[in-house]
Amino acid sequence: MMTDSHLTDAELSALAQAYGTPLYVFDERVLAERVRYLRSVFPEPLELCFAMKANPFVLPEVAPLVDRLEVCSPGEYRICRVLGIPQSKLVISGVYKDEETIANALGSTQLPAAVTIESLGQLDLVEALANRRGERVRVLLRLSNGSQFGMDRQDLIEAARRVLAHEHLDALGIQLFTGTQKTSLARLGRELDALSSLMLQLERALGWRPKELEIGPGLPVAYFPGDDIDEHAFFTAYARMLASLAFDGRIVLELGRSLVASCGAYLTRVVDTKRVSGQNYAIVDGGINQLVYFGQSMAMRQPPVHLLDDHCVAKVGADANPDAEAPFHREGGEPEVWTVCGALCTTNDLLAKQLPLPELTLGSVLAFEKTGAYSMTEGISLFLSRDLPRVAIVDASGRSHLVREGLRTDPLNTPRWALCASGRPNPQTCA
Repeated sequence: MMTDSHLTDAELSALAQAYGTPLYVFDERVLAERVRYLRSVFPEPLELCFAMKANPFVLPEVAPLVDRLEVCSPGEYRICRVLGIPQSKLVISGVYKDEETIANALGSTQLPAAVTIESLGQLDLVEALANRRGERVRVLLRLSNGSQFGMDRQDLIEAARRVLAHEHLDALGIQLFTGTQKTSLARLGRELDALSSLMLQLERALGWRPKELEIGPGLPVAYFPGDDIDEHAFFTAYARMLASLAFDGRIVLELGRSLVASCGAYLTRVVDTKRVSGQNYAIVDGGINQLVYFGQSMAMRQPPVHLLDDHCVAKVGADANPDAEAPFHREGGEPEVWTVCGALCTTNDLLAKQLPLPELTLGSVLAFEKTGAYSMTEGISLFLSRDLPRVAIVDASGRSHLVREGLRTDPLNTPRWALCASGRPNPQTCA
């Protein structure tokens, strides 16, 4: 069986055997194809910005393929600097901007592509640091959608007034992000209408027309069976909306989930099987601490998952039983259905309910597909002090390499004094 990845089941099985489970696998070839597809649907002069919060592990692969990267935290900024990503590609965003990060960004040799302004208080900070830099810093004014993010029209117009009068700020344009997994073209159309109305208001009040619109449309990903989305038709219709927008400046689409979801697979191994009150349970070595699709949707809908055809992985791990019992069968020979649960000690750790899995045995490996976005960062990673999984990248030539070893989390949940006394100090806590 083929997944969204180029990888066959045999290749995924080999990765599970080589690196162990649980394991995240991200396929660079799928990622590159996805960017090419998006550029064909949203042709130039539209540009693409990758929201790195969706998957920081693929940054080295995706950075050369897109025009910009959105950074939303000090940690994300540091990741980009360690990777040597040109600062001129970074949009420094986020509802809270600390002074140190902005000072570092504006103190670097290159200025960032833009800094977003989410409040008049943030503008105070960026103004002060831009004065220190002494060069014109490009800013995007973020329009709120009624949430805590961005500014309402009144504050945004006031911010624009101040930026236009400031010697060291360049009023680049407007940023708007209103959510994710949006399946209503009518809603997207209303958002574009709101932008058009705002631009007209700005032109009348200040004589200013933005040079750029950065839009996070929240394009949907069809994760679950029954998701009735004709993606190509949806994207094409939205591209037509953008083309008809009364705006002759640069439009940048900020994408995260839609760009990287399809490049990932999450592999987790069955470590126990049992029948309780007539229900078959398969316990895996992963869990909801490591696997997230969209919000709290795990086990509420059937995830895209299948049992790997190649059962060589049944022997992965020293405690796996090569003579595992045969799978349960209903009378008449039909394979039983399974509820797949993770390794966490909570009844919430359900990965799939009533899942038909023929030939499931102890040691079988399940491949959860479309896990290239958020799964590795949105889970409750520190709960129960479970280790973090390894992360592997499959490159353009089909070769795999680890980009993160498995990490123990128990030091993060251990009192500082005990770590220091144990002789296994954490440098950040025992300095």
